[in-house]
Amino acid sequence: MADDSSDATMDRIEKALARIEKAAAARAFAADSIARRHAKLRARMEEAVQALDELIERQDGKGADE
Repeated sequence: MADDSSDATMDRIEKALARIEKAAAARAFAADSIARRHAKLRARMEEAVQALDELIERQDGKGADE
């Protein structure tokens, strides 16, 4: 009887560990996905700021010539 109880307890522990490992892997995947999205967004924002800087420089240059 005690062996059955021990086996059931070990089984519950193993299942709990499997759930924890699965959750940890999902969280790591999500964190990696967020990091990739952040890097893409950052690059796009840098391009947009650069384009705005160039536009401002061109506008400033036109104003000085007129």
